[in-house]
Amino acid sequence: MTDRLPAVSGSDLIGALERVGWQFLRQRGSHVRLQHSERRLFLVVSLHNELKWGTLNRIPKDARLSREELKSLL
Repeated sequence: MTDRLPAVSGSDLIGALERVGWQFLRQRGSHVRLQHSERRLFLVVSLHNELKWGTLNRIPKDARLSREELKSLL
């Protein structure tokens, strides 16, 4: 079993993050800004059909989720 995250679109990633407390704050162009309901954290996710691996690998760190938690949400 690999430790890689699956290829995912920006909208799918946003839906997964919303299930764990992230809320849509605003959108400018193809970038969506999310805010966590309990913390003063912000995430920016681009609405591309397939996110680049570097972007996708950074999201769990910024969202303070483990890779396994993010995989289960997707």
